Order: sequence, then C-alpha cells, then structure tokens
Amino acid sequence: MATPVETTLAPNPVYAQLASDEQIARTAAALESHGMHTIVVNTAAEAKARVIELLSPGEEVFTSSSATLNQIGIAKHVDESGQYDSVRVRLSRFDRSTHGRHMNKMGAVPEVIIGSVHALTETGSALIASGTGSQLAPYSAGAARVIWVVGSQKIVPTLEEGLRRVEEYSLRLEDERAMRVWGRHSLVGKLLLVNHETTPGRITIVIVKENLGF
Repeated sequence: MATPVETTLAPNPVYAQLASDEQIARTAAALESHGMHTIVVNTAAEAKARVIELLSPGEEVFTSSSATLNQIGIAKHVDESGQYDSVRVRLSRFDRSTHGRHMNKMGAVPEVIIGSVHALTETGSALIASGTGSQLAPYSAGAARVIWVVGSQKIVPTLEEGLRRVEEYSLRLEDERAMRVWGRHSLVGKLLLVNHETTPGRITIVIVKENLGF
C-alpha cells in the first residue's frame, strides 16, 4: 500500500458510479449506529448549505486539502469569507522551514475540521488515505468536531472493497494531480479506518448524491 505509483494508471471506472438510494440508506443507517451522524442531500449546493448551517460565526475551522471541498465551494467560503477563524489562513502566515512543528500542532487540534473520505462502507466505516497523514490526527481524535462531505460514488459494500477503491481509483487520480502540480508521483503513506465514534455529535457526514472528489 505504501509503494508509489510508478506509472500513471487509469482509474477504475467502477468506483466512479453513484450509489443507489438503497445503498445510501443502508450506509447512513450503519454510520448512525456507529456514532457518526449522517445527512443525505441531493446536490453539491445543498451540501455546502448544510455545512454552513453546522458552523458558527467566528468558530475556528480548518479546511483539509480536498477536491470535494473545492468542488462545492466550502473551502473558499471558510477561508475567504472572513466569517470564521480559518486555521488555513493562519498557517499561510508561517514559514514551514522555520515553524514546521508549530504549524503541525495548529493543524492537529482545530475546533472544527472539514474534509472528505475515500470510502464509506455499507457496514458503517469510513476510510481515509493520506500521503503524509497530516489530516488524520484531527480526524481521529484531535479536532473537537469533524465534518466530512462525501460523494455517493465513494460508497462500497465492504472494507476490502474500500481498500481496493483507494488503490484503483483515489490514488490514481491523486497521482495524476501530483504529477501535474509537483512533477512527482503520489502514494498511500498512511490509512485511517474509523469504525465507531464514541463522542456523541463529534463526527457529521454529509453524503451527496453526486460524484464529488476522488
């Protein structure tokens, strides 16, 4: 899983297919039973509106690097509207070469982190892959609240299928992006599996009936 992609492979189109209403309902029910509040909406615009409803003016919010957040416009809203205490805006004021450790601490314990996942299982688990793992600490325990916006194409029957989706779809699309932006291949360095949330109300998942993100 941690081996870089040596050549850019085409993403498996199976994992771009939207889930059925029945699959979404099963997944939402399972996630709820595992302590993760789940909201289902039809469009990206509805998802953005629901996320904004979950935030309070002046609240400290960290927008994780996410194609999904960029697509629905929530990253721009949080970081540029001036309505929130944006961790990403504060991080931009530091030089990582001299303040890297301080920046890591800032990103690890925000009040709220908004991002996405790479797979949701119909059995009620969330799977997140990362090259560096920077977003995994706040997702797993560091943030007081976690909001994930997830296109329904990310729903899979089982954890095994979720791992396959990471390898055959998410990684390949991210690899294309990494080569385009930085000229180097991507990799799955770390994985976070969330099977259950013990703190009531800590995790909210917004499932969108559209193809969003990787």
